Amino acid sequence: MRREVASRGFFARDAAEVAPDLLGCTVHGDGVTVRITEVEAYRWDDEASHAFRGPTPANGTMFGPPGHLYVYFTYGMHYCANLVCDREGRGAGVLLRAAEVTGGVERARERRGERVPFRDLARGPARLAQAMGWSRADDGTDMDGRILSPVEPVAVEAGLRVGVRKAADTPWRFWIPGDRYVSDYKRHPKA
Repeated sequence: MRREVASRGFFARDAAEVAPDLLGCTVHGDGVTVRITEVEAYRWDDEASHAFRGPTPANGTMFGPPGHLYVYFTYGMHYCANLVCDREGRGAGVLLRAAEVTGGVERARERRGERVPFRDLARGPARLAQAMGWSRADDGTDMDGRILSPVEPVAVEAGLRVGVRKAADTPWRFWIPGDRYVSDYKRHPKA
C-alpha cells in the first residue's frame, strides 16, 4: 500500500483537526524514525498555548508557515517539539507527546541512554525530542516530506491534556487507545 506524505496543506488546518490525523504517522529525522502515538493541540486562543500572548522571539515559529517544527526549551532542561498548524500568523501547533521508535534504534539509544527501556525511548514529549535529536537549533525546520501517513487507519481516543495549569479541561489530547507507547495521564496539581 502506498503511503502519502503529509504536505503543507495537511497542516494548514485547525490544530485540533490536525492532531488526531497525526496518530500513526511516521516522522523521519537525523537517523531516527518514530510512529506517533500521542499528541496535544494548542492554539492562539488557548490559555495553555505558548501562542496565547502573541508572537515573541521564542515562540515566533508557531506563527509561521504550517508544517514547520517549533522546538522550545522547558523546565530549564528539556526540549519539546510541536508541528505548526493553521495559517500563517495564527499561532497554532500540535505537541508531539509520545511515539514508538521504529527505525534508528541505536541512534535513539545513543541520545537517550543504553539503560532506558525500549518503551521509554520516545514516550513523553521531552524523551521524543531527545530521541529525535531535536534542540532549539531545529526550531523552524520545514518538515515537508519527513512525515508519512499511516498504512492503516488507527483508532483515536481524546481527553484532557497532560500537565497544563490553564485550560486543563480542554479535551485536545489525542492518543491511540491501548498503545503501550502512550504516556500516562497526569493532571497538573494546580489545574
